[in-house]
Amino acid sequence: MTPNTPLLQRGFTLIEVMIVVAIIAILAAIALPSYNEYIQRGHRADARAGLLQAQQWLERAATATGTYPTTLPAALTWSGDTSKRYVISFQAGNSNAAFTLQAVPNNPGPQATDKCGTLTISNTGLRGANGVTTGTIVTDCWGK
Repeated sequence: MTPNTPLLQRGFTLIEVMIVVAIIAILAAIALPSYNEYIQRGHRADARAGLLQAQQWLERAATATGTYPTTLPAALTWSGDTSKRYVISFQAGNSNAAFTLQAVPNNPGPQATDKCGTLTISNTGLRGANGVTTGTIVTDCWGK
């Protein structure tokens, strides 16, 4: 005769599975916004580089001709480049003596909800973001 021995149970209980799912959900809720901000910062850095490149082109052209051009080459505007999240152009009110460049996020697109909005830079080097040229938003958007 064999004594009654309890059966060995294998596997996880429903409570254990629910706890693991809850932990994964909490980690995803923390990680996903951080990842999205990281991606937006990368595209913002690309827009800043494009603005600086266009500004340098304008300065070189002004050195050669004595006045700023009123149009940008298509390669500097990114209007036909689908891999870019911004379009670079002149802000209204530019002349041969002064300019303000802007990098406008493509709408619709992932950068449309970016906190920095439209990035700007003038011929004097004044930088702006989201319509302002001073404050922490400019520091955050141009510094990171």
